[in-house]
Amino acid sequence: MTKFTNVIVRKPGKSLCNGITSAPELGQPIYERAVEEHDDYIAALKQCGVEVTELPALEEYPDSCFVEDPAVITRCGAIITNPGADSRNGEKDEIEPTIRQFFDDEHVKHIVAPGTLDGGDVMMVGDHFYVGRSARTNEEGIRQFIEILEGWGLEGSEVPLEEVLHLKTGVNYLEDGNMLVSGEFIEKPDFAQYNKVVVPEDEAYGANCIWVNGTVIVPEGYPTVLKAVQDLGYKTLVVDTSEYRKVDGGLSCLSLRF
Repeated sequence: MTKFTNVIVRKPGKSLCNGITSAPELGQPIYERAVEEHDDYIAALKQCGVEVTELPALEEYPDSCFVEDPAVITRCGAIITNPGADSRNGEKDEIEPTIRQFFDDEHVKHIVAPGTLDGGDVMMVGDHFYVGRSARTNEEGIRQFIEILEGWGLEGSEVPLEEVLHLKTGVNYLEDGNMLVSGEFIEKPDFAQYNKVVVPEDEAYGANCIWVNGTVIVPEGYPTVLKAVQDLGYKTLVVDTSEYRKVDGGLSCLSLRF
């Protein structure tokens, strides 16, 4: 069973209000509220028994609080990604010094151009990593990623995406063979072997939950998802991420868990 001991997060900057969004109709994030939500998120993580490393805000990168994208951390080492959005690509250089506090040179690898990869497209299921091929993660990025994994005795496979921004926008693994699925992932053959919990369309955002040491953190406002997770027998914590939803972010995006 996976056990997380460390989590890396980054404070949101005031520039979060200018983050990338596919849902401008939700309005701009309210910075003060986003900070409160982030504090609550950290408190929930600490309740799950992890050590949290909190990095300072980076105003020059509006989306940099979404630390999941510039790096992927496995039980064998870390992979610094090459984020597919130009405005976010420099975030990988900002996160690397922190990653190196936990891993030596031999256990830090890089995705290099022309390969692109966002960590939000990577879902860990034991020693297998599903990688979404998306607008941000290309075929060459996935090839390099799987090659690195195989060098560490791990494995990966590509999952083509048709509708969502990132793989974990619509599918998240809760350990114990349980998986939350919504939209295009409900029928994907890649996930046929798991116990799939179908998230209704009107609560699709709620599919982005995170499992941390036996507890599942669930976004606030998605009662069907919360009940489904509780019915599986998990302890739950609820955290509001509504300000981050305005800039295409969710619970998994806000931390690196390892």
